Amino acid sequence: MQEPHGLTAHQLQKEIKTENLKASDIASSIIKRYEQVEDKVKGFAHFEKDTLIERAKDLDKKNKKSPLYKIPVAIKDNICVKDELTTCSSDILSGFKPPYDATVVTKLKQAGALLVGKSNMDEFAFGSSCETSCYGPTKNPYDLERIPGGSSGGSAALVAADETVLAIGSDTGGSIRQPAALCGVVGMKPTYGRVSRYGLIAFGSSLDQIGPLTKDVTDTAILLNIISGHDPMDSTSVDIPVPDYTKSLTKDIKGLRIGLPKEYFIEGLDKDVKERVDSAIETLKGLEVKFIDISLPHTDYAVSVYYIVGCSEASSNLARFDGVQYGLREESKSLVDMYKRTRAKGFGNEAKRRIILGTYSLSSGYYDAYYLKAQRVRSLIREDFNEAFKKCDLILTPTSPTPAFKLGEKTKDPLQMYLSDIFTIPANLAGIPAVSLPCGYSKKGLPVGLQFMAKAFDEENLIRAAYAYEQSADWKRLKPKL
Repeated sequence: MQEPHGLTAHQLQKEIKTENLKASDIASSIIKRYEQVEDKVKGFAHFEKDTLIERAKDLDKKNKKSPLYKIPVAIKDNICVKDELTTCSSDILSGFKPPYDATVVTKLKQAGALLVGKSNMDEFAFGSSCETSCYGPTKNPYDLERIPGGSSGGSAALVAADETVLAIGSDTGGSIRQPAALCGVVGMKPTYGRVSRYGLIAFGSSLDQIGPLTKDVTDTAILLNIISGHDPMDSTSVDIPVPDYTKSLTKDIKGLRIGLPKEYFIEGLDKDVKERVDSAIETLKGLEVKFIDISLPHTDYAVSVYYIVGCSEASSNLARFDGVQYGLREESKSLVDMYKRTRAKGFGNEAKRRIILGTYSLSSGYYDAYYLKAQRVRSLIREDFNEAFKKCDLILTPTSPTPAFKLGEKTKDPLQMYLSDIFTIPANLAGIPAVSLPCGYSKKGLPVGLQFMAKAFDEENLIRAAYAYEQSADWKRLKPKL
C-alpha cells in the first residue's frame, strides 16, 4: 500500500475500510512526511506532533460513517480552531487562541476529519505569494526558489507536497484558486454565502469565502459536501438546499455551453499558460461542449475596484487589533501611544499599506470619489456576468497569467503583485463560484491552472466540467520531486 499521506481522500477512505487503517497510523504517516519535507516547503504556520497524535487516538475510539473520517485536513491560519494558535500569520495576533471553533471546523470535527495543523498564509490574507507571513515565506514544492501563490499558499503547498490530504483556505480575490494553479492542485471558491464565514478572521467581509484545496476534483466534491450549508451564526450565509456534489462527478458534459471572454486571453498572457489552456479547450471540444465567444467589458476595472473595496473593508475589520483584548500589546504610559506602538510593531508592511489605502478611501472628502464609485463599478462587473450567463453555462479562463514566479521577484513592486490576481478577482466581486484545476505544466515543469466560473450557487456545473476535463486530460500528472 502507498503511504497514506500520498493518497487522495477517496483513495484513503477505501484503505481505511479495507485495511482497517487506524487514524494513529495515518497521523504517523503525516508526521513522517512532515519531517521529510517541511524544512524545504515551510507550509505550516503551526504544527504540533503531540496534538496530532492525541487527536488520532481519540478518533480511533470513534466510529463515524463519513467520507472524511480519519482524513487529514490542514486549516488556514485565519480560521479559528478552539484553544489552538490562530494568528493570521501576523505578529499582532501572536499567542492568540480562540475560545470557539469556526463553523467549518465544527463541521469537519463532526465528520471525524483529522485536523493536522494550521497552514501558513500571507499576513491577514494580504498577498498573492505567501511572502508576507510573519513566519517567513512558503516555497513552491515544484521549485523551492518560487512562490506557491497566495494568500492560501501554505494550504496549496501542503496538499501538493503530500503533507496533508486536504486543506481549507479562504478566497478574497483569488487566494484559493491562484495558489492552487501555481501548486498543481484543485481549489474552489464557492458562491458567496454557500459556506459559513463564522470564525473566519475577516479581511474583506463582502468578498471573503472559505473553500477547499484538494488533490483532485472528487475530493473537492466530497469536502464541499461537508462544509457547505446555511449557518445562523453568519448573517451572510444563504439558506438554500445543498445538493450532493459527488453526483456531479460525471464525464458526460455534452452540450454544455462554455463562454470564452476575450478580455482574459490578452497579449500579456504567458506563452506556456496560453498553450496549456488552448490544449484544455481542445480536450473539452472532444467532449462535445459548445464554446461561445463572450465579452466581460468591465474586466479592466476589476483590480482597481477590488483594491479600493477590499482595502476599505480591511481597514474597518483590522481596527479591532489594537493591543487591548488579545494578541500583541506594547505597553506605554498613554492609551493612544500604546495603540500606535502595538500596531506599528504588530503589522507588516503590506498590512500597513492596505490599512492606509482603505482608511484613505473611506475618509471624509474621498468616500464618494473612491469607495462609492468602486461599488458602482462593482455592480457593472456583476451585471457583465449576469449577461454572459444568459448565453453560456460556464466561463473558461486561465487562472493565473503566469506560472509561479521567483521568491522576491515582485515584493518591491506592489502593483505587479496585485496584477497576479487579475483573472480571479472578478468572481469575488460578483460573488459567483469558481474553480481552478491543473491543466499541465510549463516547459520548466511548473504547474498551470485552468479556471471555470459559474452563476451563483451552480457549483454542480463547475464540478461536472472540472471532473470531465480531469478524467479526459492528455497530460501526465507529476508529483513534485522533494
